[in-house]
Amino acid sequence: MMINRTLILLIVCFSSLAAAGAEEIKVPTDPSNFHLFLLAGQSNMAGRGKVEASDREIDSHLLTLDRKGNWVPAVDPIHFDKPGMAGVGLGTTFAREYAATYPGVVVGLIPCAVGGSPISSWEPGGYHASTKTHPYDAALKRTRIAMKNGSLKGVLWHQGESDCKPELSAMYEENLDQLISRLRSELATSDLLFIAGQMGQFKERPWNADKKRVNTVHVSLPDRVNFTGFVHSDELSHKGDKVHFDSKSYRELGRRYFTVYESILDRDRK
Repeated sequence: MMINRTLILLIVCFSSLAAAGAEEIKVPTDPSNFHLFLLAGQSNMAGRGKVEASDREIDSHLLTLDRKGNWVPAVDPIHFDKPGMAGVGLGTTFAREYAATYPGVVVGLIPCAVGGSPISSWEPGGYHASTKTHPYDAALKRTRIAMKNGSLKGVLWHQGESDCKPELSAMYEENLDQLISRLRSELATSDLLFIAGQMGQFKERPWNADKKRVNTVHVSLPDRVNFTGFVHSDELSHKGDKVHFDSKSYRELGRRYFTVYESILDRDRK
């Protein structure tokens, strides 16, 4: 009798959890109410911050495309580029800010960042050896899957550290501008918003000439390419490795990305 009661309780619990999960994961049937954002770049977009309880809270207005191409609740870590390393990033905070500003809209994040990937791997056929992936090709495939359900609103980009070398930094501006143009063409969205974030400014690791050159490319992006924005990293902290932001800084970056996103819309409405 005790065993039967235990089984019944377990069944009820699992049924309740399944029902709750089904209730939480509601993919909008109207694409105009499902706003998508592609998260691309390297590890500081994937996120390496410590995950806390608040980062695991489910919001029914925030979804993310998992590794298998299914929509699931957007709770950190949402990236899977390097299992065991991915943590809190800027994407979920950006999505929370967006959802709070646009009631009734569900935000769909498309995590595609790959830690350590140079911009050369963000072109057709580009290969990233350490993760054995093709970042650009995978991002394009995953974004097209997501677009079957929603409307693509923008690309959030954080990358550059892997290109801070003499032979690479000199080509960075051309490669970045081509990437933006290519994404807009491939995804048939000529006015697709593209926002680039600034690399970490940590006093323990001063910038060399190549890092300054890559930074200049990011800063000047809005002056070169329409429908783009730049997010600064002033007064943000690293998590102790002098490379990756800490969780608090990632959340602040997410808020800054959203502020810049809104500023681009305001500018274009004029």
